[in-house]
Amino acid sequence: MANAKKVALVTGSNRGIGFETARQLGQQGVTVIVTARTEQEATQVAGKLRGEGIEAEGIALDVTKAADRTAAAKFIESHFGKLDILVNNAGVGPADGVIGLRASASTEEELHSIFDANVFSLVAVTHELLPLLKKSEAGRIVNLASILGSLTLQASEPSPLAQMRKFSYNASKAAVNVFTIHLAAELKDTNIKVNSVHPGWVKTALGTDAAPTSIPDGAKTSVAVALLGPDGPSGHFIQNINQELPW
Repeated sequence: MANAKKVALVTGSNRGIGFETARQLGQQGVTVIVTARTEQEATQVAGKLRGEGIEAEGIALDVTKAADRTAAAKFIESHFGKLDILVNNAGVGPADGVIGLRASASTEEELHSIFDANVFSLVAVTHELLPLLKKSEAGRIVNLASILGSLTLQASEPSPLAQMRKFSYNASKAAVNVFTIHLAAELKDTNIKVNSVHPGWVKTALGTDAAPTSIPDGAKTSVAVALLGPDGPSGHFIQNINQELPW
């Protein structure tokens, strides 16, 4: 069924920055598909947004599961016929936080877990939904990265990120940035724009209450990049809505 309104899917949108991103997109008149690992949780979140006057659907999407990714694509195809915005928000951090200086301390188990969620699943979701994004008049892919994935800032001396050299997490976000660069180059002659965003240091489970940025403010960059106009950038690393970060 054709839909003239923009349609967005936000991964990991049952709480935190993902939920607030979906809410703010909905407030801009976008139909949002909110996702969680269980259908019950996703349905509850969608109901909460509908209670705020937002057009929302909820589906189960564990990004690490191929069956869930395929089912999400089929749902979008049957209900909307296209996808305008994909916000790859879902991700995980190290169990002991991002403060760390010893690359040699990253275990194989930790690396597999973080790369599976933050990189491999993000790429797989994007591949699954790309045919639907190509049906949009102005497709937008927003990849949630982190300033911690900036090789330039990590390598600078003195580095402003010197106390946050947590190899597993930082490397996963650097890999997300490389994917953004490559996919944007691949799609440069299409109507699809692909960008990485850094939401800031946000008061989430990973950011902790010590973070200076509220969740609503943390979502603003993702929303702005998701709604970029035709003259907006592609293949860029963006923070604070319009400020660029070095790769």
